[in-house]
Amino acid sequence: MRILRDPQCLLSEGLATLRLQFQVPPTFPEPVLAAAEAAATRAPTDHADWTERAFVTLDPAGATDLDQAFAIEPAGSDWLLHYAIADVGWFVAPGSALDAEAWQRGVTTYLPDGKAGLYPPILAEGASSLLPDGPRPAVVFTVRVRPDGETALDGVTRAVIRSRAKLAYESVQDGDLLPGFLEIAARIELAAARRGAARVDPPEQQVERGGDGQFHLRFRPLLPSETRNAALSLACNLAVAKLLLEHETGLFRVMAGPDPRSEARLRQTARAFGLTWPDAAPLAQFEKLLDPADPRHAAFMLAVRRAGQGASYAPFVPGAVPWYAAIAAPYAHATAPLRRLADRYVVEAALALANDRPVPEPIAAAFPLLPAAMQRGDACAGQIERAVVDLAETAMLADRTGELFDAVVTDLGEQGARIQLCDLPVVARTTAREVVPGDRVRVRLDSADPATRRLTFQRVQ
Repeated sequence: MRILRDPQCLLSEGLATLRLQFQVPPTFPEPVLAAAEAAATRAPTDHADWTERAFVTLDPAGATDLDQAFAIEPAGSDWLLHYAIADVGWFVAPGSALDAEAWQRGVTTYLPDGKAGLYPPILAEGASSLLPDGPRPAVVFTVRVRPDGETALDGVTRAVIRSRAKLAYESVQDGDLLPGFLEIAARIELAAARRGAARVDPPEQQVERGGDGQFHLRFRPLLPSETRNAALSLACNLAVAKLLLEHETGLFRVMAGPDPRSEARLRQTARAFGLTWPDAAPLAQFEKLLDPADPRHAAFMLAVRRAGQGASYAPFVPGAVPWYAAIAAPYAHATAPLRRLADRYVVEAALALANDRPVPEPIAAAFPLLPAAMQRGDACAGQIERAVVDLAETAMLADRTGELFDAVVTDLGEQGARIQLCDLPVVARTTAREVVPGDRVRVRLDSADPATRRLTFQRVQ
């Protein structure tokens, strides 16, 4: 981690420029705020009383928009995962002012100096959020997790729950977690490995504002608590996808794997990286042998990701199996309705189907329209995230042009070698030739321009 001193206000001014460039809304229109205030008073009258069950949440320490809580109970050799999702649909009706604004935004956009939420804070961080300060309405997915990690949806229930604790990724200990949590996570991860799903993600650059008010730039690997919690969310989303497929409706997260031509290029890339990929081994089998801690392996994993066609959303189409290559199974997004527009519609569809009711017409009619709305929101959020990191890097190095740095080559591309500085959480490109991932190089910083968010490094001998 590196604290970003900003005496010239390069970073704070740059963030303000980013908000203007990407048209990040500073707040919500007055009619939407008024609608949210009215909706927040709606009492849960169609919900079972589950307040005696021991639900907890597990999120980043500072998070207040809590989509998910869970309770766990044994069922013979199976575990029952009661996965409670914020009942956003109880507060936001299709066609309402709140709904229309959410369609414009698509997703919550996060910046280090504040977020632009999908819904107003009175809902997203209050009445809908599964905070441990009182009962909250939720939609509870009861997911049966078998010993082999396969999942089935036993029921979907509107219920009032009460979270017992707000656990944090950064501080949670195994003893704080509910009995069965670690076993469920292990079962889901083993099932994913059997399917040939991608196992790991490389660390990501992040810019955050700490409690001291300072901005921090760091490489942040996933914590074990995050990986395990993601397994619970995966179990729920897989079970929801099965339900939707059985009823031939819904919205799915899809991602195609590399086609044969791309896989042939990946074999050439593996040879260039010095990796031994047996001719008879398919890509999914070879990926299981990769170690993300090895720079060459991590670079190849990124190459595999780029060789695919990227993730998107797709409504159910008769005769087609919606496939998510990274998970190696049909998959749906249902577990983050406070942060993603599409999830609210998937939750409402699953709630109806699991209780032998038809999907409400406004929900079914939205499925063909949601992919475009989500693509816009995801694309904009991704651009902002990358621009924030670029801005932080250039602000940190603005007064260090001409200095020499040690770096490691992490990737190769048409625009040169991608490098990671050894002593700073900075990723950039240089014109270095005749290098392979894992090589150490010496580079000179020729320019760092916060206005354009561009770094220029030159390799030196």
